[in-house]
Amino acid sequence: MIDLGVSKLALIAVVALIVVGPERLPKVARMAGNLFGRAQRYMAEVRSEVNRQIELDEFKKLREASTDAMKEMESTLNSTVQEANANLSDQAEPKTDDYASAILESAPDVTKVYRDALRQGRDSWGVKRTARPIWFKHSAGIRTRVQSGAARVKRFKRPALHK
Repeated sequence: MIDLGVSKLALIAVVALIVVGPERLPKVARMAGNLFGRAQRYMAEVRSEVNRQIELDEFKKLREASTDAMKEMESTLNSTVQEANANLSDQAEPKTDDYASAILESAPDVTKVYRDALRQGRDSWGVKRTARPIWFKHSAGIRTRVQSGAARVKRFKRPALHK
């Protein structure tokens, strides 16, 4: 960077005053300041764009590395699963006796029974009435009727003190 001391800046200001003149010197100084500010903003913009491109390149490299690692992991997992399937198919499967299979076939479908117990249709008690009984709502202080804000304020408003 250019090494400008106080004496050099004073010499430049005196030469500018002589060359430009005292009338136009403020306009020239303002224009020089504007140009210097624009140059600084342009340099900052270029610097940020370069940094953004560098980060984008690093992200692309990271993404490629993670994709390669994922493919490698997937291939090792597939090979492990194939080996396990081959080992399981080589082993003899134990056969169940006829009595156990008859019991399993005669048992009702558990999911159907559970689904019927939790029925939530039009005739369901949980849909027709509230899930909590009214006596519980009263004892717990849960509101059972809708009340507007103005009515609630009027109901709970402290009475005015009369003198």
